[in-house]
Amino acid sequence: MAKQQSFADKLKKKKDTDKITVKVIKWYKSEERGTIRTLERFVQVKDINEVDKIDISL
Repeated sequence: MAKQQSFADKLKKKKDTDKITVKVIKWYKSEERGTIRTLERFVQVKDINEVDKIDISL
């Protein structure tokens, strides 16, 4: 018997409307090579104004 649940139904269950997902990019200088590197993370916030307060570390 075939499944009755579609991919769209699965997405509806996972949807969380009170949070926004943003990508935070941090530039830092590598101690080993002395080059500029990036650190990228996806973070969920309730309000877009909270982006300035986010601190991601290595």
